[in-house]
Amino acid sequence: MHLREGLQTHATVRQRYDHLVQGGTLQRDPAQEQVADRLDRLIQEIADKRIARKSSALGWLFAGRRQTREPVKGLYIHGGVGRGKTMLMDFFFELVPVRRKRRAHFNDFMADVHDRIQKHRQARKEGTVKEDDPIPPVARALAEEAWVLCFDEFTVTDIADAMVLSRLFSAMFASGVVLVATSNVAPQDLYRDGLNRQLFLPFIGILERNADVLALDARKDYRQDKLRRLPVYLVPDDAAADRAMDEAWAALADGGAVSETVTVKGRKVTVPRAAGRAARFSFADLCDAPLGARDYLAIAERFDTVFIDHVPVLDQTRRNPAKRFILLIDTLYDTRKRLVVSAEAAPDKLYAGRAGTTEAFEFDRTASRLIEMQSKDWLEAWEGGHAARAIPEQPGAA
Repeated sequence: MHLREGLQTHATVRQRYDHLVQGGTLQRDPAQEQVADRLDRLIQEIADKRIARKSSALGWLFAGRRQTREPVKGLYIHGGVGRGKTMLMDFFFELVPVRRKRRAHFNDFMADVHDRIQKHRQARKEGTVKEDDPIPPVARALAEEAWVLCFDEFTVTDIADAMVLSRLFSAMFASGVVLVATSNVAPQDLYRDGLNRQLFLPFIGILERNADVLALDARKDYRQDKLRRLPVYLVPDDAAADRAMDEAWAALADGGAVSETVTVKGRKVTVPRAAGRAARFSFADLCDAPLGARDYLAIAERFDTVFIDHVPVLDQTRRNPAKRFILLIDTLYDTRKRLVVSAEAAPDKLYAGRAGTTEAFEFDRTASRLIEMQSKDWLEAWEGGHAARAIPEQPGAA
């Protein structure tokens, strides 16, 4: 059963969390309970603010209420992978009683920001807008579209992002935008070794003034513990494999999954299901579509675990999908990603084309890599490396 089934009657984040605990899907954890309760308080503060905004005729009734007189402070939740941050934030997003709200991966949001900045500059050249500085109008437009923003995987690695964040978010917060974000690191560790970091530091102060910072130091990585017990290559590709893939995905995604896009040289590559650092595709999504090396590398840079459903047996009649599959596996192998697959045949039987062809030779390497990526040594090495990357040993980091 999908984790969200049966949850719609629960009116608070804490009630939804308790429901999953009672059903055996989650283990009760005090750190997660603390975050759930804090998100529920934020929902109430936003609801009060919304009431005050909704009717200026009744605004005087709320003038003495602090939460409607002052800006609502958002919440920045940081902690290691698999602690339930995304799940709890998604519950909040569904429940917060606001129509103008937006939930996005932070990198996708910033790609949208830069697109808008570029369009404004072009419009200024054409004389259709008067403002020279693109940041204020972009901030106003974003605030008008959504005054509650939920960001998953808040991280800053790009100097172009770092240079605009302070001014962009100063303007958005001044417009009343409320931010809820999840991250693997505390605010002080954002863009830690970035170029010209001193120019980024004012943003940290702006963020901490407008969002309470809460560490989610849950006792263990529940998703990895569950996924560790599940197979990563399922054959044959039948109903039992579908159920096993769904179980593995549910264990990793904690019930929270959304569609998102990865931007590659201005193009958008759709990710049908994403949850934190995990993504789920069908073979058709990745190999029947006209994708190339840059696309696969962008997916590998964005995600640490990739699910691929319904890999068929291939031959020379499907030469292009076969070539893309070879390239995809090479990319995931070279970038040391974890792969979870359902397929019609074992790796060494996936290619049924003529022996001696270039594709047959290359597929021998692909089969070998698929077998290695199922091995205990590969998975343990992946887990150790992933944990080291996700939880840096720095003061204040999660």
